[in-house]
Amino acid sequence: MGDGNGTEVTEFILLGFSGFGFLQGHLFWGVLCIYVVTLLGNSLIVLLTLADSALRSPMYFFLRHFSVVEILYTTTIVPRMLADLRSSRPSIPLASCFTQLYFFALFGIAECCLLTAMAYDRYAAICCPLHYTTLMSPGTCSALVGASYLAGVITGTTHSIFIFTLPFRGANTIHHFLCDILPVLRLASASTFWGEVGNLFVTITFIFSPFLLIVASYACILVTILRVATSQGRQKLFSTCSSHLFVVILFFGTGTVAYMRPQADSFGDTDQIITLFYTVVTPMCNPFVYTLRNKEVTGAMRRLMKRYLWGP
Repeated sequence: MGDGNGTEVTEFILLGFSGFGFLQGHLFWGVLCIYVVTLLGNSLIVLLTLADSALRSPMYFFLRHFSVVEILYTTTIVPRMLADLRSSRPSIPLASCFTQLYFFALFGIAECCLLTAMAYDRYAAICCPLHYTTLMSPGTCSALVGASYLAGVITGTTHSIFIFTLPFRGANTIHHFLCDILPVLRLASASTFWGEVGNLFVTITFIFSPFLLIVASYACILVTILRVATSQGRQKLFSTCSSHLFVVILFFGTGTVAYMRPQADSFGDTDQIITLFYTVVTPMCNPFVYTLRNKEVTGAMRRLMKRYLWGP
């Protein structure tokens, strides 16, 4: 908590990776390359799912929105991080910090909800195949995506407004490379009890609960797969959800390590590496996970290249 008798804060100092010394230069180029790959890969997913009629199923509808959110999520963080890695005094004005925290929460929660919607889609396809078209109608898919964005907007709005109506005086150093909720909240020079309660509520409602729903969906999927008589049939069913399962493990695994484990009052180097992994590295993996072993996506990619690069 900051000093209530200090001067009013107009900007925060982001320590970021200052403890890494000369490695910051290598980190800059590494993060830049990852960011470019993330933009290109996820943009390709969006383009393919819009251009190819074979990718019009609910699964690819959700995947398109997930890729859009991945692009926006990393863009909320990476450009400023790159600028700070080149700056001798990385700082961020309060208004910019408010904006970054808002969109960081919005897109982070939207990702959690979209992953849950994708798990429900796989559950409906494998466990209720005869009712799949009814359960996953266009209206239902649109409602699930809309609810995901709405949950993000509500979370981002309530968190950012509450935190930035608190007074900030004296302490203005954030031991992180972005304006995350808890590091900013701990600098407030007033009671942060309700802010921490709100953060716990959001964690349980929009992170832990979606994760439990995903686990329940895959428990039902596993039971259904085990009932299939042939190993070939079991493998075929599992292959339809393996990509999504891998992304879920990556996203929730690193997020859980970052936010659910006991932490000190300030973020250390370990916390920043973990956050860097799930905010920068994980979004880059999404296009590879969904394309390398997905025959429908690779087929759509070949058709797209044939149409626009090789000609008829």
